[in-house]
Amino acid sequence: MAATEILLGLVACSFVLVACKDKELDASGEDRPVAGEACEPLAPPTADEATDDDDDDEPGCADNLACEPTDDGYICAAPIEIHGMVIDGLTLAPIEGAVVAALDETGAPVGNSARSDVMGRYVLRVSARRDPQGLLASDVRWTLFSVAADYTAFPGGVRSPLPVDATAPTTMTDDDEHEHTVIENATTTVALLPLGDDRRGGVTVTGRVGGEVPGGTLVVAEGAPAPAPYTIADSGGAFVLFNVPSAATSIRGYRQGLELAPTTITASGDIVDLELAVVTEGIDLLAAVDGSVNIVNAPGGSTTSVVLVPSSLFDSALERGPVPLGLRAPSPPGAPTISGAFGIAGVPSGDYHVLVAFENDGLVRDPDTSIGGTELQQVSVPTSGGATVDASFKVTEALAVVGPGAETPEIVTAVPMLRWVDDSSEDLYELRVIDALGNVTWEVLDVPRVTGSGDVEVLYEGPALQPGMYYQFRATSIKDEVPISRTEDLRGVFVFQP
Repeated sequence: MAATEILLGLVACSFVLVACKDKELDASGEDRPVAGEACEPLAPPTADEATDDDDDDEPGCADNLACEPTDDGYICAAPIEIHGMVIDGLTLAPIEGAVVAALDETGAPVGNSARSDVMGRYVLRVSARRDPQGLLASDVRWTLFSVAADYTAFPGGVRSPLPVDATAPTTMTDDDEHEHTVIENATTTVALLPLGDDRRGGVTVTGRVGGEVPGGTLVVAEGAPAPAPYTIADSGGAFVLFNVPSAATSIRGYRQGLELAPTTITASGDIVDLELAVVTEGIDLLAAVDGSVNIVNAPGGSTTSVVLVPSSLFDSALERGPVPLGLRAPSPPGAPTISGAFGIAGVPSGDYHVLVAFENDGLVRDPDTSIGGTELQQVSVPTSGGATVDASFKVTEALAVVGPGAETPEIVTAVPMLRWVDDSSEDLYELRVIDALGNVTWEVLDVPRVTGSGDVEVLYEGPALQPGMYYQFRATSIKDEVPISRTEDLRGVFVFQP
């Protein structure tokens, strides 16, 4: 387009306000769509193009507008930022240098990660589905992930992810009078818990994951005793991995549909610009894991889910670990549907623990180890082809938690009464309380059965609870010296805040 034509277009806009108000021209002289207008999104940046602090305006829209998805296409809209803090969960002190990322309902990152400043504050720009007017869609669901030097990852241990409350966003205007939508409330404050002394220190590894879609890759420092340090790559593939011990020998990445070459390291000092190169990319090109589930003594029509946890990340004390993006049946975020055979495609090579009934579905892996299919299962996955979990999992009805933590982690301000629904066929119960670091803080192995009541109640009488620490109580019903049921993996969690 000639300079004369551009000038005439600008003059025309000054008279035809309805058609041209707020229009901008890109480098080619073409109009750039404004708020509420359709746009064409560009492909996401590759690992080489993305940067941690990449906050440039979205190409394709007028300045400071983002090209966001809708149910029918894409629309230009004000960008969305999550503002919050990262603090020490025990002292409430701000944590500087923590990495924060927002994940969607599948576990995939919805933008690049952010780092907290000296006051612990962070600003995280995220992408989100919009309604036809460009406002945040009502069913958008995010969770936060965070890691920092000398702290456990959140979520992790007994702590599950909690949704960000996006129901009351506010509008802010920057110094250039550009509007953006801000979400900041109690759910955007992340409280991290300190690591045990034996896992502190080590070095920090920063780098990138290769591939067309690297975001969400679980990056792990393997070689030291499990559970190993880990982090999650942001949407551009960038990652920061803290607390890598000298015993670690390689950095590996796990994500559905992405086989990455392990990178050998010498952890004698911080490592920067580490590249995890792609070997194979594509769900259909990687291995598949299959097996079966046998649900017994449970409500009719019950269904469950199956997940894979890299064995290097499996916490034997808690019997859990982080699940790489996509390594779940059914595919996330679908509700549990598995009642027999299952299959998980696109699994990168490696050793995995296979967990069944791990989510809050009213079911648990049958704790009676005297029968087949109740032991924890492991599988070694090749670089292609498939792997089968040998034993069929036995799954049974769980003991229902009454409180605290019946549905989500619950704040307790005094010594708690631990309650669960009576099994009705038991001789006694075993009760354990475990902290977020996997330490058993209290156990009672002979809780008597109850009669004339639907619930079992036990007042916590263990060592003093630590303010700010998260705990989980686990009850197991016993009959004829054999365990027959227990409370679910993700329930019974509480935090002590006197």
